[in-house]
Amino acid sequence: MNSFEIKYNGQLMTEAKHLESGQIIRTDAPKDNHGKGEYFSPTDLVCVALTSCMLTIIAISIKKYDVSLRGATAIVAKKMQSRPRMISDINIVFNFKENYESKIRTIIRRAALNCPVYKSLSSKINKKVEFKYPN
Repeated sequence: MNSFEIKYNGQLMTEAKHLESGQIIRTDAPKDNHGKGEYFSPTDLVCVALTSCMLTIIAISIKKYDVSLRGATAIVAKKMQSRPRMISDINIVFNFKENYESKIRTIIRRAALNCPVYKSLSSKINKKVEFKYPN
């Protein structure tokens, strides 16, 4: 089990330390919720975690086919609702550098939609995922 230490730094900012590696992530409340917006908000990190997880699981899934994911990018956007305050929508657009064959595209889609973070998120969150390949 991974362990983390999260410290409240005041002014709605936190610092999370990954105890094994010592890496640090700082958060701030967003401007629309009393923060300064100087760092990722906790809900931003949910979207980042989802997209990073999807890319990682995709890479693992296609590795045995000797297919490279290098250069792939993703843009993620979130929408918040106010009552209750929560993420209502996450939209992700993956942009791939290669025009993969149909079999690999199917593996990519299945891998992305079966990543652990995707499976862990509430079904109340609308998740739209798009896969773009070069023509």
